[in-house]
Amino acid sequence: MFKKFTINLPMFNTKEYDITSYGAISGGQVSNTKAFAAAIDEATIKGGKVVVPDGIWLTGPIELKSNVELHLCDNAVILFDKNIEEYPLIDTDYEGIRRIRATSPIYANGACDIAITGNGIIDGSGHLWRPVKQFKMTERQWNKLLEKSQYILDDKEGGIWVPTKSIYDGRAYGEVFPDYEGALKEAAPYYDFYRPVMVSLKHCKRVLIEDVQLQNSPAWCLHPYFCEDLLVKNVKISNPYYAQNGDGIDIESCKNVEVAYCNFATGDDGICIKAGKDREARKIEGPCENIYIHHCYAGQGHGGFVIGSEMSRGVRNVLIEDCTFIDSDVGIRLKSALGRGGVVEDIYIKNINMINIQQEAVIMTMNYVHNNMNYHEPVSQSEELDDIPEFRNIYLENCVCKGANRGIKIAGLDGKPHTIHDIHFKNCSFEADNENVLVNCENIYI
Repeated sequence: MFKKFTINLPMFNTKEYDITSYGAISGGQVSNTKAFAAAIDEATIKGGKVVVPDGIWLTGPIELKSNVELHLCDNAVILFDKNIEEYPLIDTDYEGIRRIRATSPIYANGACDIAITGNGIIDGSGHLWRPVKQFKMTERQWNKLLEKSQYILDDKEGGIWVPTKSIYDGRAYGEVFPDYEGALKEAAPYYDFYRPVMVSLKHCKRVLIEDVQLQNSPAWCLHPYFCEDLLVKNVKISNPYYAQNGDGIDIESCKNVEVAYCNFATGDDGICIKAGKDREARKIEGPCENIYIHHCYAGQGHGGFVIGSEMSRGVRNVLIEDCTFIDSDVGIRLKSALGRGGVVEDIYIKNINMINIQQEAVIMTMNYVHNNMNYHEPVSQSEELDDIPEFRNIYLENCVCKGANRGIKIAGLDGKPHTIHDIHFKNCSFEADNENVLVNCENIYI
């Protein structure tokens, strides 16, 4: 049974700090980085609301600090620039492991009592960073991209357009890991390759994100990491359907999280739960636990609700209910791989509507491999037991899919049926073109 929990929300005083009082100029032509920083610096001392009035406000990165509510008025747009001077390369975490990335447009680290509210728009200028796969474009759209940049990478699925030479060279060069002196300097010539998540919240407590629209992110849109007491409510997160790594929300190793009445149309996974990758992640205690997701929509992406593939610290006590997924590649997906380790358990999925799912309505597999670059440690079947992941005690009830290639696919590791077990389907209806697939698993109740 799902264990209920409470979320401690941030509280702020009523004092307001209008960014125009700190020199901000609207219109999208002048950078307001210093004005945002000055307003937030004063607000963090006294507490209160940093107000972004109607208008277009161009800026570099915004660091949220404790006791600050960043509030966007109804017709306010925060538009992020892109330059190496304001967004330097940093040592951070991405896709479950330590990485080099550019500084995120909005970030907080170790802050308490923070919020982003209001009906305005936050735009990450992701089109200046993201690659685009040719097979996702019409011929006319592809030719338009070629007018902007002639840099094309070859891929098994066709060409990949990139907006700058820096990205082109970076993808050929590959990842540089920040575990030695000089790594950041070595990566600098390939700056555009290290595109950041748009909103990065690390080790924060009592966080509220409400009503805003987050869009056009360079990579993932919203990434809370080791956060506690987080409410995301009435938020719209959107990216183009072709957005590479345009995930909506990636909740990683967090505790006490509610996501409610949100709309995700992102081009990649809509709602995703993660907990680090492989042995390196398991050195740090931090399961993703106590997660409640309800009354959300996700469409035009890879997955509506996803757990993994980074789940090495464990995921447990999750309830998602009363959600709708339309036009996604898959509806509900749990994914992992040999080498991850970790346990996904006590997951409750109820009252989910799915329409026009391109692949599986529900898929749980252990063979996930990144199809772009090899970010995985090499792992063989002879690795120790700690490297073997496990899915168990997962309950799906009152889930309906109208149209899918396949209703259910469950596939554990070869010869290891205990890697996926005790999966329960109750009162579910999946209309699909092909039969269910159940291999290398046990105790599946339909």
